Amino acid sequence: MTAPTPEQRRLPGTLVTVDGPGGVGKSTTVARLVELLTATGTAAHGTTQPSRTPLGELIRHGTDTFHGLALAHLCAGDRHHQLTDEVLPALATGTVVVSDRYVPASLVLQGLDGLSADTVWTINHGVYRPDLTVILNAHPDTIECRLRTRGAHSRFERDPDNAIRESLGYHHTANYLREHGWPVVTIDTTSTHPDRTAAQIADLIRSPHARTTTNTTERTPQENPACP
Repeated sequence: MTAPTPEQRRLPGTLVTVDGPGGVGKSTTVARLVELLTATGTAAHGTTQPSRTPLGELIRHGTDTFHGLALAHLCAGDRHHQLTDEVLPALATGTVVVSDRYVPASLVLQGLDGLSADTVWTINHGVYRPDLTVILNAHPDTIECRLRTRGAHSRFERDPDNAIRESLGYHHTANYLREHGWPVVTIDTTSTHPDRTAAQIADLIRSPHARTTTNTTERTPQENPACP
């Protein structure tokens, strides 16, 4: 199976994607990260997937309607449009673009709908490879506690077994992406404040060498402490 994109001409900016189970702290971490980068003089732009376009909103509010291949193709189409319209132009100016969700989310969520990783990978052929792929994870009990507090945002999150299924799904997805040459760092957020997580990612952005020399601990669900 080939990678979803040939090695395109790399743009001067830096694409950082942040993925992980619902309730793991992605949106808060992305917001803190953009604030931190901006405060230290780095041009930074935060975005999210699905996008805030009409297509993205259809996907965001349509997980009860769309399933399987239909949802996978909608997500991939929205991703390609957002890359062309928003992400790549920002990267061309040297900006650090931080995306809340990217291809890893499709690999996991469409996997929960029964699609193979290779099928999802093929559907996303041609996407821009991130300079840094961050996967946040946490113990399923912690994720479940957080979801109960904020409420479910999709049919996936309403599944009573979603926390452990997504947590394990992202563990496998991290390995899958590494096998396909993507630069992946995993961070356990079970007991880490989003400010600390954001600072850790900022350090990785500033020091690309650390992405290959730093081994960030990702414990399996069975090894993590329970939600406090």
